[in-house]
Amino acid sequence: MSLPRYQLVALDCPDPLALAAFYSRLTGLDVEPLGDFPPEKVTWIELMNGDHPTIAFQKIDAYTAPTWPEGHLPQQLHLDFNVDDLDEGERHVLSLGASKSGFQPGEKFRVYLDPVGHPFCLVLGGQ
Repeated sequence: MSLPRYQLVALDCPDPLALAAFYSRLTGLDVEPLGDFPPEKVTWIELMNGDHPTIAFQKIDAYTAPTWPEGHLPQQLHLDFNVDDLDEGERHVLSLGASKSGFQPGEKFRVYLDPVGHPFCLVLGGQ
C-alpha cells in the first residue's frame, strides 16, 4: 500500500509574493524563482526546502484574516517554529513585520501574527 506523504501547507493570502518573502526571511528558505512569470500574475508560490515539507502561499482575492482568539473567524491552522531563545526569536520575527498576539497561553512558546494575520508560534527548544 502506498501511504500519502506530507508535502506542504498552503496559506491563503492577498499577496503570495509578499507573504512568501516574510516567511523566507523568517526561516532562511528561498522563495522559488519566478523565471519569466510576471509577479502580478502570481497566484501560488512555495518556499524551496529540498525534499522536505514546505510552505506555499495562495492568492485569495477576498482574503479575510483570522480574528482568533476572540471573534468569529478561527485561526484555522498555525505554524510552529523551534527556537533556542524566545527573546532572540521574538526580536527577529518582530523586525520582519510580525506582531505579537495579545493571547499568550504558555511560557515555553509565544504566539505571533504574520503580516496578514495568520497566527504562528515560536517554541522554545521544540517543546
